[in-house]
Amino acid sequence: MMKLVRLFGRLTLWKLVLGLLLIAGAYAAAVRFTQGLGAATNLSDAYPWGLWIGFDVLVGVGVAAGGFVIAATVHVFHMERYAAIARPALLTAFLGYLMVILAVLFDLGRPTRIWHPLVFWNPRSVMFLIGWCEMLYAIVLALEFSPLLFEKLGWTRPLRAVRKLMGPLVILGVILSVTHQSSLGSLYVIAPDKLHPLWYSGMLPVLFLVSAVAAGLAMTMFESCMSSRAFGRRLEGDLLRGLARAVVVVQAVYLVLRANDLLYRGALHYAFEATPEAVLFWGEIGLGSALPMVLLASRRVRYSNSGLFFAATLTVMGFIVHRLNVAVTGMAGWTGASYFPSVLEMTVTVSLVALGVALFGLAGRWLPVFPPAREERVPAWMIRRRPAAGGPFLTRPALFGLWVMVAVGAVGVAATGGLPALGGGRDAAEVAVAAAGGEESPRPVSADGELTLPPPWLFPAGEESPGPVRFDHRDHVDAGELGCRRCHPGLFLFTRSGAPAEGEIDADRAHDGDLCAACHDGETAFNTYDDCTLCHVDSDD
Repeated sequence: MMKLVRLFGRLTLWKLVLGLLLIAGAYAAAVRFTQGLGAATNLSDAYPWGLWIGFDVLVGVGVAAGGFVIAATVHVFHMERYAAIARPALLTAFLGYLMVILAVLFDLGRPTRIWHPLVFWNPRSVMFLIGWCEMLYAIVLALEFSPLLFEKLGWTRPLRAVRKLMGPLVILGVILSVTHQSSLGSLYVIAPDKLHPLWYSGMLPVLFLVSAVAAGLAMTMFESCMSSRAFGRRLEGDLLRGLARAVVVVQAVYLVLRANDLLYRGALHYAFEATPEAVLFWGEIGLGSALPMVLLASRRVRYSNSGLFFAATLTVMGFIVHRLNVAVTGMAGWTGASYFPSVLEMTVTVSLVALGVALFGLAGRWLPVFPPAREERVPAWMIRRRPAAGGPFLTRPALFGLWVMVAVGAVGVAATGGLPALGGGRDAAEVAVAAAGGEESPRPVSADGELTLPPPWLFPAGEESPGPVRFDHRDHVDAGELGCRRCHPGLFLFTRSGAPAEGEIDADRAHDGDLCAACHDGETAFNTYDDCTLCHVDSDD
């Protein structure tokens, strides 16, 4: 019993909660692996990826980015003062990747075949690249973290060998992590007709990488604040302020890239429509990127422990919302199906987080993760203007007001009718009816969730037009080997029926090499000038 107390510490309420969550997770795992995905999840053919991919994988990989950033800072750029937080950052990254691997096992239809990419190579597949990068980087993280275990066990020879290889290991880890973070974005680049324009972009690999760096640094700050309380250690405030300044720069770069991308693609107007997607977009950008960037740019906030913690939390939350927007919210309109994670799905996710927290606490107690505390240099301006009784620079009313702003996003989503992906909004039949009537709508599906072609669309007649143009998807798909990608999303949008990807429709664009004439050129299909009645119909039809 005394050995258990020394290993886990005395029983507290939080440890009891962690234990109950792990027990619940074990039950959910038993149901999933004995009865299959159908018994444990609300996933379907229309919604094959849900919480386990959106949160457990995309978020888990992203928040682990702090490991390669801090490791490169210390071992490649030789900024030795950050060595005090390097080991906790590596531990967070290592545990994050372990949880991601477990999550992949849960999500795979046949988890016993997870070894197949090692033998059956498909280098043209993005999933193949992701699988190999994840496996290799997990091995690299284990080697980078191994000196802590060797120090604890007193194994001097392996310790010296790993320390000699630390530089090349860190460089290899940076290469693998950068490749992996960006490849997750590449996974959604191949779905241009499915992802909402607010999130789909050819720059997704770059945006995923930059946002992951910000989230990884913020996660390091968050973990430092939490571990200082859990283990009774002094917070490394001067180091965290350096990370905070880096977060400001990275978030600024991310916001500039995101704004430029939306403007270039002509998708910015979606952010100003009264839709749940727009509300979540502004929650992600405003509360998750812009607000923490502004807060951390303030010197007074950086010298406040509560300010650092709050801004880091906002950054991580914004990152989580972004990844869920890409994986779940952004797909809701295209599928038209209803998806809300089952209790067992949520149980697995929460239990994986609890397992990571428990393993971090165990490693922090048993291994030399944290170096001896250092004396922190306090600037003269802070001593002269220190608040009375040690009060925070962000007062409690101010913090309360900021947390209220975080809750506004949830209220906004409810006010706009909810998301189809979250169980609200229009059902599949309503989506199909909206498309037939010309209302802006996503790609329709049948009532059973199977994808179908939209009904014929009638383009209105212009001033000098002989009549409206009737476009039937069935005729075009059945003609030769034409597919959806021939027109979408390069020529016409999926999210708005009849709307071109850029600009407006006019006779010149339709007849002279753009839009319709891209195919109706006399070679691929009949020329637009051959016979007007082939496309234009009488107004009374």
